[in-house]
Amino acid sequence: MTTHVLTDERLLAHLAGPMHVESPGRLSAVLEHLQAHPLVGTRAIAPREATLQELTAIHTPQHVRQMLELRGRSAQLDPDTGVSEGSIEAALLAAGSGIQAVTDVMHGRAENAFALVRPPGHHAEPDRAMGFCLFNNVALAAEAARRDGAQRVLILDWDVHHGNGTQNAFWSRRDVLFCSAHQYPYYPGSGAPTELGEGAGEGFTINCALAGGQSDADYGAVFHDVFLPIAQQFKPDLVLVSAGFDAHRADPIGGMNVTERGFAAMCSAVKALATELCGGKLVLLLEGGYDLKALAHSVHACLEVLTGGRADSFPPGVGPSGASAISDALEAARPYWRLS
Repeated sequence: MTTHVLTDERLLAHLAGPMHVESPGRLSAVLEHLQAHPLVGTRAIAPREATLQELTAIHTPQHVRQMLELRGRSAQLDPDTGVSEGSIEAALLAAGSGIQAVTDVMHGRAENAFALVRPPGHHAEPDRAMGFCLFNNVALAAEAARRDGAQRVLILDWDVHHGNGTQNAFWSRRDVLFCSAHQYPYYPGSGAPTELGEGAGEGFTINCALAGGQSDADYGAVFHDVFLPIAQQFKPDLVLVSAGFDAHRADPIGGMNVTERGFAAMCSAVKALATELCGGKLVLLLEGGYDLKALAHSVHACLEVLTGGRADSFPPGVGPSGASAISDALEAARPYWRLS
C-alpha cells in the first residue's frame, strides 16, 4: 500500500494578489523540498477537477455559478481573497484533489493520502468565498466519503485559524464530527468552545480555543484530553485533516509556537487513531502555512509519518493557558461525550 500525493502544477497559476502571503511559492517550496528529499512509499497522483454535482453537495448553486463565471478572469472578492486568470481552474483542481484522495483511500487504492493543494479551503462558506478560500476542499472531501459509504467522518482541523466554513457546512449534522484547535480570539472570529452545533448536530462540533503562544506540549494535551477520546467514541470510518501549518513558531501570520516535531506528533496521533478505528483510512489536505521553509519541512515530516518512516510523540506538559482552554472545551463537550 502507498501514500498518494495529489498535486498539479496548474495549482501554481492561482494568484491571490500582489505580495499576498498565499502565493504560488508556498506549494513550490513544498514540491522542491520533496523532490530534494524523496520519500519511499509515496505515489504522485494527478488530480481532476471537481464536478458541478460534487461542488453543490456543499456549496449553493449560486456560489458555484459565481465562481465558475470568474474562470479566466481577475477579481477581488473581499479584502483578503482575490482571483486571477488561473484561480478557478486551480480551485476546481484543489477540490477535486481532496475528493479523489478520499476515493482512492475508501476504495483501497491507497493506504492514506495527502492533497497538496492551493487555494486552501476551510474558510469557504457554503454560500461565499472568504479568507483566501474559494471552495471548501475538506468539506467536499467529507461529502465524497459519505457517497463512498462512510457512515461517519471525522474532520480534524489544526490550522491556526478556525475553519468556520467547515463548521457551518456540518453544523446541523451528526454524521460528520468537526474538531478544531485554533488561536482564539483571532481571524475569522468564530470557534468558541460553546459553538457545538445545533439540532441533530448538537455536540458534533468541538472547538478548543487556544490563546497565542501555545507549544507542541499544549497541542498534545488538546489531542490526548479532548480530541482523541471523543473520536474514539465517534468511531469514524475515515479521518480527514485540514492540515494548516501556520501554527508553526516561524509563521509570519500565526502566533503559536508549534514545531515540525509537533506537526509530526499530531499526524502520528491521527494516523494511530485511523489505524485503530477505520483501517488506517486517513487523508490530509493542505490549508495554511506561510513561512516557506517551515511549511516545506512540516509537510515532509507529515508525509514521513504517513509512509511509516517516522512516528513522533508530543513532549509532556501543558501550560496554564493551554490547560484553561482544554478545561473550557471539556466543560462544553461533557454533556455529549464521556470525558474525564
